[in-house]
Amino acid sequence: MVKTIGTEKKYSSVANRIKAAFIDSVILVGAIYLTSEIFALFDSIPNIVKIIVSVIIFVLYDPLLTSMNGGTIGHSASKITVRKDGEFDKYISFPNAFIRFLFKVTLGWISLLTITGNEKKKAIHDYVAKSVVIDKEG
Repeated sequence: MVKTIGTEKKYSSVANRIKAAFIDSVILVGAIYLTSEIFALFDSIPNIVKIIVSVIIFVLYDPLLTSMNGGTIGHSASKITVRKDGEFDKYISFPNAFIRFLFKVTLGWISLLTITGNEKKKAIHDYVAKSVVIDKEG
């Protein structure tokens, strides 16, 4: 359920978004480490396979979870969700989630500079993907 104030949605703060990003970073490092430990159990896995698997984990984690679940594990832990701008009951599509991720990764913290300057607290990557980040109830 999306948190509302009266009839308006409550857009997420920068602090909650940074907290979610930190949690996701820890999860990604852990997932890639776990994968490398599993690979170490086998004798002859080519390095290119290890690299490809790590890149796939890194590149697909955010867009897949955001498009299928409205956010990553970090988003859920921070009680925030990514939704279509203007359609708060819908998640963004995978292509939009992927583009959002690419801009977020490319611009890094610079993308967050626009959050305080607009009513919907949209980062640059939210503008590109036509998304908003909203607080969840409870």
